[in-house]
Amino acid sequence: MNTTGIHHVTAIADDPNENVRFYTDVLGLRLVKRTVNFDDPHTYHLYYGDETGSPGTALTFFPFGEGRSGRPGRGQAVATSFAVPEGSLDYWRERFADHDVTVGEVEDRFGAEVLPFEDDDGQPLELIEGKTDIEPWVGGPVPEAAAIRGFFGVTLQSKAPDATGRVLELLGFERGDEADDRVRYVAHGDRATVVDLLKREPPRGRPGTGTVHHVAFRAPDTETQMEWREKLTAAGQYVTQQKDRQYFESIYFREPGGVLFEIATDGPGFTADESVESLGSELKLPSWLADDREEIAAHLPPLDAVAGEVSN
Repeated sequence: MNTTGIHHVTAIADDPNENVRFYTDVLGLRLVKRTVNFDDPHTYHLYYGDETGSPGTALTFFPFGEGRSGRPGRGQAVATSFAVPEGSLDYWRERFADHDVTVGEVEDRFGAEVLPFEDDDGQPLELIEGKTDIEPWVGGPVPEAAAIRGFFGVTLQSKAPDATGRVLELLGFERGDEADDRVRYVAHGDRATVVDLLKREPPRGRPGTGTVHHVAFRAPDTETQMEWREKLTAAGQYVTQQKDRQYFESIYFREPGGVLFEIATDGPGFTADESVESLGSELKLPSWLADDREEIAAHLPPLDAVAGEVSN
């Protein structure tokens, strides 16, 4: 029983409109769902990905607004990487310059070129040249030849790297390439299969705007998810009860290195309450919040930047 890779990554943002602008207008992802944080319904939960937000493509955000700035560090995922076609980094450097994006120097990592950059909240992101089975979203401003093709992977900075590595191996990741400060773990799948584990000391991570909240791994169905819960519990992890997230079922646990992990089912997916054509076009609420729609909507800021209304 092995996960095939990353399902989604959830991070914390400040202003929801700036968040939508960056991920649709600059990165060319599709806003596939606008809903709310089910545990804090007065906060949006925004999902971006390929045309349908396929597992392995969905980067999601809680834009809390005027929150405390976080600091990526030990006990967190400290970089989220997207896969882009080989030879496309020159295009992206020019695009980022046109949009005043904070960009680092291109580096070679295990034989692939990596371009680090940040979003408006300082969220650490990367573009990595690599192959994936994902077809890019072509309804946005980025040409298909350079468009993002889902996740490449994530980088974790663990408080206990050896213990985190054992959890990754329990999930089915295999230990691979190593460098002075990182070890690569790879899942058997066609997309979003890489977790790099850093061997670094301080700073300790501080939750807040510009940091990752959790990393979710894939399970094909609820039966497999429950098997994972039993297996992880037997290995000494405290795992939550199953939670209904409307578009997938979830269980959570905080691994020994401090990173919050989730295992999420592949289905039912984001077309559960919208057609493919209308994904992300209006606020969607789960049935248990439907009676509170008017009150919830009144507390949410309007989204000026909406799917399909992005500039080149």
